[in-house]
Amino acid sequence: MEALILRNYRDTDATAVSQLFREVYGDHYVQSDVYLPCLINQNHAAKRWHSLVAVEGERILGHATLYRQSESSHDAELALSVVHPDTRGKNIATRLGAQLLTHAQALGCRSVSIKQVTHHPYTQRMAIGLGFHNTGLLPDYVRSPFGGKTPESIVLGVRAIDGYQRPLPEQPWPTRYRAFMERMTAVFGCSPSAAYWRGPSVQVQQHGNRHEMLVEKLEPELLDQLRTLPGHWLVSIRLQLSRQFAVDLHSLNAIGFAFTGLAPAQDNPGGWLTLFHRGYRTRKLTLHCPHMQQLHDQAQRQLTGRAMAAV
Repeated sequence: MEALILRNYRDTDATAVSQLFREVYGDHYVQSDVYLPCLINQNHAAKRWHSLVAVEGERILGHATLYRQSESSHDAELALSVVHPDTRGKNIATRLGAQLLTHAQALGCRSVSIKQVTHHPYTQRMAIGLGFHNTGLLPDYVRSPFGGKTPESIVLGVRAIDGYQRPLPEQPWPTRYRAFMERMTAVFGCSPSAAYWRGPSVQVQQHGNRHEMLVEKLEPELLDQLRTLPGHWLVSIRLQLSRQFAVDLHSLNAIGFAFTGLAPAQDNPGGWLTLFHRGYRTRKLTLHCPHMQQLHDQAQRQLTGRAMAAV
């Protein structure tokens, strides 16, 4: 049996990588680019993807990517991790991830994020082993990559690259989330001020059934407009974390949005976004991280409470 080696992705790997995703996920993988080898090569040529593959002889049995929105971005995502069932249990995904984290430092990245599925605990365990800290929960985030009828909820993890910090704005945290926020400041540090905002103050995109908003500041006029959005919509708000967190939390809770943690602000280096959601489903999840379990349980109780109040 030939030894399994890890090496950099080559353009000639595109078809085999695409086939690997098909063998593992069938037609259900959420990133459509992997089904078109030409797009796999195009993403590498544009330096948005930096991939490693696990190879045994001529056969590609594993793949993972460091994804950046642009070549100059200081933030990256560890993504597109897939391992053939024949080699599971050999820590291939962890080995690929560890090498890519070293590569992230060489690229000048300051932090790396990872999206972990909740259908099973394996990627959650892997992320902890690679040094990621879980910061947020994304309910009903993508269609199930496992062929399930309900959307997949995602745990978001972040790892600061050695030598860099991503501080949260210093403030008194609301009692209900104090333990979580103090954990985040212990890991990522704190600062007297928030990061500088770049780009439009409000942006909206639709991803399947999810309406995702990126918001700099929760102005009263915007809050009134959010209140009038159709009740059956799944609305996800990423709001800049500022020293007004307690006020923003109260205002959005009052119109049905639940807080589910933090995410790094990709277009605003060093900044953080607070995650709020409305329109997600009632569901039970057993999560590897106690902080994420608490955020999920609190959001579910809020959903149940509003349903009972409406009867």
